[in-house]
Amino acid sequence: MDKYGVTLMAEERAALEQLVSAGRAAARKLTHARILLLADTHGGGSHDEDIVLALGTSPRTIARVRQHFVTQGLQVAVDRKSQPSRPDKIKIKGNLEQRLISLACSDPPQGRCHWTLQLLADEMVVLGLVDAVSTETVRQALKKTTSSPGSSRPGASRPRSMPRTSGGWKT
Repeated sequence: MDKYGVTLMAEERAALEQLVSAGRAAARKLTHARILLLADTHGGGSHDEDIVLALGTSPRTIARVRQHFVTQGLQVAVDRKSQPSRPDKIKIKGNLEQRLISLACSDPPQGRCHWTLQLLADEMVVLGLVDAVSTETVRQALKKTTSSPGSSRPGASRPRSMPRTSGGWKT
């Protein structure tokens, strides 16, 4: 593993020290700032083992922060990289999602009073809709809909109006 040398300019060091002293940022951002401050060659340049002991991070994290600083700059090294969207990871969508909702709105199996996430996942596998699906995937697919009977927005099951039990005052 190549070791990248971190050399901070005065304004970069000041900005990192301000960030760390304020302490009002994401934990990862503060840790990366501390790594850069400790790894700075102008400030003495601690060894990676010393940084690991001081901050409780892994050597790989330190190497990655060093590399990002040298190759891409201070902002990339300190700020968190945004995760790319993953539409291909969604297992239940389109017609499959409609089938799941209709299954969840149908009567539960014999001997059960309601559908559980595990029962829904197992039933989707039995019906041959998917090869395998976790309860978390089923939960996320159902959470996207407003299938709560108390919701005022339209969804899989709409709220029913209840008749008033009190007749009110008659004069």
